[in-house]
Amino acid sequence: MFKLKILFSVLIFSLLLIVTSFIKNQTREIEKEIFYISKKIHTKEKDLNESQLDFFYLSSPSIIEKKIENLDSIQYFPMDYSKIYLNLNSFISLKNKFVIKKNDNQKKK
Repeated sequence: MFKLKILFSVLIFSLLLIVTSFIKNQTREIEKEIFYISKKIHTKEKDLNESQLDFFYLSSPSIIEKKIENLDSIQYFPMDYSKIYLNLNSFISLKNKFVIKKNDNQKKK
C-alpha cells in the first residue's frame, strides 16, 4: 500500500512536471510571436505617422501656393487627362501597347 501511494505520487508529479514544461515552452513561443508582431506594428505606425505628417505638410494650401508661385508659367503645365491612370493595370497595358507599336515600327524599317 505504501509503495502504491509513492508510485502514484511520483507519477502525478512527473505528469505535472511534463505538462508544465510543455505549457511553458508554448507560452514562450507565443510571447516571441507577440513581440515580433508588436515590433512590426510599431514600425508600421511610425511610418504611417511620418507619412501623414509629410502629406499634411505638402498638401497644405499655403505650401502649394508657394510652390506654384515659384514656378514660371512656362515650366508649369497642367497634366493631361490621358496621363492619369486609375490603377497600375491600365498603366501597364498602355505601356505594353507602346512597346508593341515601337517593335512594329522597327520591323517596318
